Formats: sequence, C-alpha cells, structure tokens
Amino acid sequence: MPLPVVLIFDVGKTNKKLFLFDEQYKIVLEESTRFEETKDEDGFPCEDLQALTKWIWEKYWQISSHADLDLRAVNFSAYGASFVHVDDTYKPLTPLYNYLKPYPEKLKNQFYDTYGGESLIAKQTASPVLGSLNSGMQLYRLKYEKPKVFARLKYSLHLPQYLSFVVSSRKASDITSVGCHTQLWNFQKNKYHRWVYAEGLRTKFPPIYRGDKIVHKPNDTRNVAMGIGLHDSSAALIPYLKLFNEPFILLSTGTWSISLNPFNYSMLTDYELHNDCLCYFTYQGKPVKASRLFAGYEHEEQVKRLAARFNKDVNYYKTVAYDSSLLPKTERKDATAKIASDTAMVQQSAFAKRDLKNFKTYEEAYHQLILDIMTQQIHSTKLVLAQTPAKKIFVDGGFGKNPVFMHLLDDAFPEIKVYAASIPQASALGAALAIHEHWNEKSIPTDIVGLKPYSTTEKVIY
Repeated sequence: MPLPVVLIFDVGKTNKKLFLFDEQYKIVLEESTRFEETKDEDGFPCEDLQALTKWIWEKYWQISSHADLDLRAVNFSAYGASFVHVDDTYKPLTPLYNYLKPYPEKLKNQFYDTYGGESLIAKQTASPVLGSLNSGMQLYRLKYEKPKVFARLKYSLHLPQYLSFVVSSRKASDITSVGCHTQLWNFQKNKYHRWVYAEGLRTKFPPIYRGDKIVHKPNDTRNVAMGIGLHDSSAALIPYLKLFNEPFILLSTGTWSISLNPFNYSMLTDYELHNDCLCYFTYQGKPVKASRLFAGYEHEEQVKRLAARFNKDVNYYKTVAYDSSLLPKTERKDATAKIASDTAMVQQSAFAKRDLKNFKTYEEAYHQLILDIMTQQIHSTKLVLAQTPAKKIFVDGGFGKNPVFMHLLDDAFPEIKVYAASIPQASALGAALAIHEHWNEKSIPTDIVGLKPYSTTEKVIY
C-alpha cells in the first residue's frame, strides 16, 4: 500500500533541499542540491532561477508519480527578501536579484524624502532600513531604474510563493513573506503601507493568504493539496507554536542569532529599530518581535584566530567543556548581567580587540570569547523579552550544542528555563505542520521537539 507523505521543498541561499515526511512527521526521504550562481545584468551574483524552477518542477512530478508513495500535499519554505517578477504570461521578467546587492544612495534618499524619513518608515513597517534586504525597495528600484520592464510587470511573487506557483499554477501572497522586513506592510494599520498604493504597486501583489491555507485543493485530476509557501524564519517557529502554549522565546542560532518572541505585541520603538529589531508574522498572521545579532559569524571568525594562536584545529572548540573557573574572576560575578552598548547588535564583541597573548590556554580564551558574545546576546534577547512573561528560552542551531554558551545563557536568565532544542530540519517541518489539517487526519506527535534543559543533565522529550 502506498505510503502517505507530504513533500516539502526547503530552499536556502546555498542548499536546496526536499523532504518527504510521513504522517508521524518522520523524514522518509531527504535530498539536497546546490546550483552555481549566475549574474544579473549588472554583473552581481544571483540565484539561477531557471535551474531552480526546473529542479522544483522535475522533482515534484518524480515524487507524485512514484508508485510506492501517496503524495497528499506539497509546501515550500524559502529565504525571504527576494521577488520573482512575472509578466502576463507568468514568465519571469528579471533575474532573481540578490538581496545583498548594494542599493543606490540617490534612489534611497528619493524614497525616504518622499515618504517621511527612515525613522518613520522603519517604525511603521517594523523593518530596519536594510537596502535591498527590504524587498519592497527592490520593486521601487525596478520601477524607477527599469520603467520599460516595470510596464510589463503583472505580478511580483516572493520566492516561496513563486515556488508554489511553479507546481500549483495558483498565484498568491503570503503574510509571512509580506511581513518579513519588506517595508511593504504597515504593522500599525495592519495593511499595505501608503507608499505601496501611492506608487501603484498594490495591484502587483496577488491576494494575501495565511500560512495555514492552501491554494489548490485535491480534485479529480490531481489529488494533492498545494500550500502557498512560507518565509523560512516563520516556518521554523511553527513546531514550537504547535506544541507550546505558554510564552517562550526561540533563540535561533546560525550565522545570525535571532531572538524570536511570538508573545510580544508591542510596536517597535526607535531604540529597538536602532538595535536591529524587526517584526515577522507567524503563519497565522500574528506579529513576532525579533532581534538579530551577527554572533555566529563572529564566532566563526574568532575561532580561526584561536586555532592559529594555539595551534589547534579550527573545530577544536567543539571539545571545550564548560568550566566556570576559567571565567575571569573580575568579571565572573556580573559578566552575564551586563548590558551591552546601544550598538551591540551591529558591532563586534569586545573579543575582537583582545590580545590573545594574555590567555594561557585555548580553553581560557574560548570561555572569554563566549562571555563577550554573551554580553551582546543578553542585550539582544532582552529587547524582545521586555514586558512578556516568557517561561522558557529554546535555543536551536549551533549554539544550542555549545555547552559554554548554554551554561552562560542559563546563568544570565535565572528566572527562565533554558533548553537546547533539537528539531531536525525545523523550517521544512514547520512548512509541513502548517498544512497538517489539509492532508493528515492523525494527531501531531508530541515528540517532534527534543529538549535538553540546562539546569540538569537530564534529557527530556516534550
């Protein structure tokens, strides 16, 4: 008898993955591929949209025609801040521009001078001023730099919704993509910002759906429910929202350490925006206050310094156990209670300027590195923790496996339980769970999130 499954495409900047989950949300198939970047008309590196589209299409039909599989549903998780612009035949008009592409200063000034200044727009849209990372600004740029192309534009689809369109032929906008630092959405009025209407862009976006809706129901010709796709950061939050009702913070760690609080509904202040806070939306359209810290990148750079200084392998830090005696005595008492400077999120920690000759061992220096990063992390997390009675902090990603980081985080928040969280492929699993009711009649298992508390060494599963 064919195995009932949901197919998830999880598209990152580097790795493109597909997963099949069974009804218990166990992974029964995982594949990964990479595509060489191409270049846009200005010579800037960008995603190979043609190769990505071909891969999605071929893999979907390969899975859907497999005799041993009963494909019930498909959904998508992908990185944000990226538009696919299509014409009236639904063919892409432009390359998939890279959100790291520098934004023209003249055009930036024109925009903010017209619509009230950076501070006002950032506050209203819950989006720090980030240039091309504000995907709405990419569309504004297209209008003024390439008016002939813009004149042919039928729809602009965020990448997750474009991927859904490839297999469903149904156009949609998704609230998690629209709300992810795009500068398109007015969080205060819960509608598109007035500049979107003033520039004639509103008609370029299909209707907005919540992330738990589908754009294509099973029918006589195709017995598959089609999801609309989700921004990957919002998708990764879904397993926690499905299982935990009391307030929590999710600290998602990788290149960035992102503190996500889905229970903080206060509007962003100028101070928070200055400290790189922003808002996302949950898949159900509720705001999520978030703060970002470039901690993973700094950690990666500094362990290279440590490896060179102490003649160790670059991954030697993975062998370092937590030892409180290695923390500097003059700082140990209040080290994890310190509040970093106002620009903590956009500058390096103090460790970058420390002289490594002052440390006797790698282990001592490494504890100081994590302590310096923790000083910033506390500040970052407290920004979104304010005014909410969070009972737990879940840490997923690389730092969740780091005992030095986890013990210092636990010390920093004595009133909150700190857990290392383990969810295999969180964004892909979240995309599957978002459309659970459309394909799976069984209850969601309670063991999909593994938690290790840092007050004890006991391993628990919730």
